[in-house]
Formats: sequence, structure tokens, C-alpha cells
Amino acid sequence: MPLAQAELVGLYRRMLLIRRFEERCNALFLQGRIPSTLHLYIGQEAVAVGACSVLRRDDWVFGTHRPHGHALAKGVSPRIIMAELMAKVTGCCRGKGGSMHVGDVREGAFPAIAIVGAGLPIAAGAALSAKMRGTDQVAIGFHGEGAANEGDWHEALNMAAVWRLPVVYVCENNLYGASTHFSKAFAVAHVADRASAYGMPGEVVDGNDVEAVHDAAERAVARARLGEGPTLLECLTYRQCGHSRSDACNYRPDEEEASWKDRDPLKVTADRLSTCVPSVPFVPSDLETDVAAEIDDAVAFAESSPDPTPDDLLRHVFWEGD
Repeated sequence: MPLAQAELVGLYRRMLLIRRFEERCNALFLQGRIPSTLHLYIGQEAVAVGACSVLRRDDWVFGTHRPHGHALAKGVSPRIIMAELMAKVTGCCRGKGGSMHVGDVREGAFPAIAIVGAGLPIAAGAALSAKMRGTDQVAIGFHGEGAANEGDWHEALNMAAVWRLPVVYVCENNLYGASTHFSKAFAVAHVADRASAYGMPGEVVDGNDVEAVHDAAERAVARARLGEGPTLLECLTYRQCGHSRSDACNYRPDEEEASWKDRDPLKVTADRLSTCVPSVPFVPSDLETDVAAEIDDAVAFAESSPDPTPDDLLRHVFWEGD
């Protein structure tokens, strides 16, 4: 069933927030105001927003080394993400994690793990916790197609299937593991083709269509809540930037990039909204103004926040004493 227009406008705004947040991060990085590198989520917004739109606050998501979109989609404050990127003590990890480790457990977004595939067994662990406690919480483990060739991926999916855990594995297949094309690393047509080997459903989804992702995630999450076990969703999408800030992306054909940009997730959703019989106003310029103000506030909050002190180095760190 198509989403109600008001709900689709809400998903568009969330995608717009992620897009403009990432663009601002890129500008701040180039100005030297964000240390370390960045793995931007530009172009993949429909995956995180569509999947997280069917979750409750007490459900969990586990992000990747490209985690800003996952955190924002789950409801983490732009303020504390931006403060984390600027290494401030008000950041979501008190300035100790940086870009690849953002999250907020209060919102059900575990701080992301930068090691490829390493968050997937932990997502299974969270799902096992829910099953043992008798709740109907669900975990989502986001990952790229490159992670599907890691041992952690296979072990996590096998464990989730054998124990019928309430977890959904969402593969964001953006065609390139860093600079390696999917066709050079897989002998199957789709990552989802592997699901049957583990005894779980697998589905290929248009990852640039937020409604398609929402619908597939809704079915998978419903299965998980009913105790029917895990699902593997492969969302076909495309990053509109390099793998990281050091990647000039010279390995991708211009025609390929142009073709995917024609199906930009924001454009797809805006075009669909423009053809709807209006039940609520859809004024993109108003949403742009609203989102810009929210990001301006996040930047101002981060820049006015204190830097860590040397004494902060050993705060919130556990070690076994003498």
C-alpha cells in the first residue's frame, strides 16, 4: 500500500536532513573544522530512512563506518553527532569516537563499529537479548556488500537463522567495496541470493525508493517480532561521492554515475509527492529552510562546546587495576 502523503513528506524531510548534514560536514572538513576523515552517506539516504521508519525507539540499529545517516534516521540528535565530529565533550561519544563511531543508545542507535562487518554479530547478540528477555524488540544490522564477504557476516547470519533471532540484516549494495566493483567479488547476481543457504528469506529492494525500502523492512520487522527469525534485505543503491574523503572516485564510469544520479532518492520521492493529490502542503523550499536551521543549530552547538581536557582521556574507560 502506498504511504500516506503526510508520512512520505516526513520521510523526505528525514532524507533531506541527512543529505544536507553530510554536505555541511564535507564543507566543514574541507575548512579544517572536522578532524579525521569522513565516509559520507550521500545517495544512500532512502535505505536508512526507509528501514528505520518501521522501528520503535526501543529497537536497535547497528551502523557501519558510514554511519551518520543510520544515526540520524534512528533519531539521534544532529547536535551531538556534529559535536562528536568536531571532537567535543558534548558529542555522543564525548569526542572520543569521531565520525565512524556515532550513535546514541538512548535512541536505540548503538555507536557504530568501523571494522567492516564487525557490527553484525553484535546485532545478533542484541536480538538474542530480546529473545531471552521475552520482548518483541528487533535489531537491524546495516552493512555494505563488501561486508558480505567477511567471516563475521556468515557467522552472524548462520547464528541468527539457527536461533531464529529477531534481526534484519540490511545490505546497502552501492556496487563498490571501496574501489572494487561487485562483479569482481561475487559469483552470484545478488547478495540476497545467499540467504537461502542460511535458511532465511532474502529480498532485493530498490534502495533509492524510500517507499520500497519501508515496505520490505516492514515485512521483515513484522516477521522478526512474531518470532519467525531473521531476513536479509539487499538494497540496491549508489554513493554519490568517494568511498572516503581521500577517494577521487576515478574508477567509476561517468555514464554510470549520471544514470544513478537520475534516480537520486530525494528526486524520486519529490517527483512522487509532486504527483500526489495534496492532503498536506509539500513545499520543498520550506523544508530546505527548516533543515538548514536545524543544521546551523547543530554546528553552533558543536562549536560552542568545550574541548576535552587531558583528564578526560581516562574517563569512562575500564581497565583492571592492580
